[in-house]
Amino acid sequence: MNVKHKKYVFYFPYLFFILALSSCSSSDHSIKMKGSDTEVNLAVNLAEKYTPLDPSFSIAISGGGSGLGITSLLNGQADIANSSRPLSEKEAAAFKTKNITLKTIIFAEDATAFVVHKDLPISQVDVATLGRIMRGEYKNWSEIIPEVNLPINIYGRQSSSGTHSFVKKKLNIEFANTAKEMTGNAQILEGIKSDKSGIGYVGAGYVSSDINARQGVKVLKIKGPTDSLYYSPLDPVVINQSLYYFQRPLYQFVVADSWEKVKPLIDFEQSEAGRQLIREHGYYIIEN
Repeated sequence: MNVKHKKYVFYFPYLFFILALSSCSSSDHSIKMKGSDTEVNLAVNLAEKYTPLDPSFSIAISGGGSGLGITSLLNGQADIANSSRPLSEKEAAAFKTKNITLKTIIFAEDATAFVVHKDLPISQVDVATLGRIMRGEYKNWSEIIPEVNLPINIYGRQSSSGTHSFVKKKLNIEFANTAKEMTGNAQILEGIKSDKSGIGYVGAGYVSSDINARQGVKVLKIKGPTDSLYYSPLDPVVINQSLYYFQRPLYQFVVADSWEKVKPLIDFEQSEAGRQLIREHGYYIIEN
């Protein structure tokens, strides 16, 4: 058996990662994982750590949004869909129509962070004000911060993103038609780092686990509709007590026909080593 070196391939705008370890590993043992940009870095790291435990392991991982991952499952182009939202009624019906059975894993808790440029003089915002910003009702920061006369530039995700759907639902809004649609967390952060009037949303795990990602931006504290205090998505105590308004479970949907080849990886994710890695990425473990 000829053993190949590990191979990493990245395609912009979506991350695409390949572990190819054995020239004789068949497609029956190869796993395709697609979906949530929120989860993609964690998924890659989990696969890296699992690889030494299974010499026959082969996986391709790509982002692109929760909707893309779910559609890929439906079309037979993936074994696992990472998703930062549950299935919609329409999606569930489509799987039923195609007689595709899914297994659902909730493997972590995430929070969505709202970020602004580090020099913008604001550190917290209530949900009502945030909704008016995101729907485009407030167009200039002077309407919120009197001393700042800058147009508000919104950085968000494409409609296929689970985070896009989650924020839209939590704020009960339609996003402003001027909102920039970015392909992932990294692009949103880079945009805001160079835009003093920008505001956007990213996975809190993405900014909490990467010091470089946090440089140049500020994570806002949020006060929910019934809250008396402002809470940070980077505070584990807050998340563990379910106090942060924009926190949610992270899902993995697995095609039942692929379960046997996927299960060893899922077992690793749920092991203490996997759970520790999840924590290191800034996510939170749901205790049963």
